[in-house]
Amino acid sequence: MTASETILCAGLIAGTLDITATTALFAAQGLPIQRLWQGIASGALGGSAFSGGRKTAAAGLLFHFIIAISVAGVYYDASHWITALVERPILCGALYGVLVHLVMSRIVVPLSAAPKRVFSMKAFLIQLIIHICFVGLPVALVVSHFSR
Repeated sequence: MTASETILCAGLIAGTLDITATTALFAAQGLPIQRLWQGIASGALGGSAFSGGRKTAAAGLLFHFIIAISVAGVYYDASHWITALVERPILCGALYGVLVHLVMSRIVVPLSAAPKRVFSMKAFLIQLIIHICFVGLPVALVVSHFSR
């Protein structure tokens, strides 16, 4: 598999698992799924994303997968410098999930145009677990598998 194919595969798998887990959480709480995807779009479009209907929800979904593929690309590139990323994908993938969550929740989202929200430790920990299990681990396992 080429580098681009590996990155795309890892990003699409992680992106699908991540959005599915978070969508399931929203649905379980009775929250509209469209609102979740508009929330992602609000990072680029600001609060107006919530009044954009299906178009901004679709944009949010597209942005989500662009981010997931970028996250996979960073891991793939780093794996050429840090061999442990390929040799120990479970440990490194879990740690990468933590790193991705911290960067997204503490740096990217606060600097984005998304409306500011009150910090919730419960939401933070749930998303941390999702990022470990459904972002970091899948990316590491796919990259490790196709890099051997």
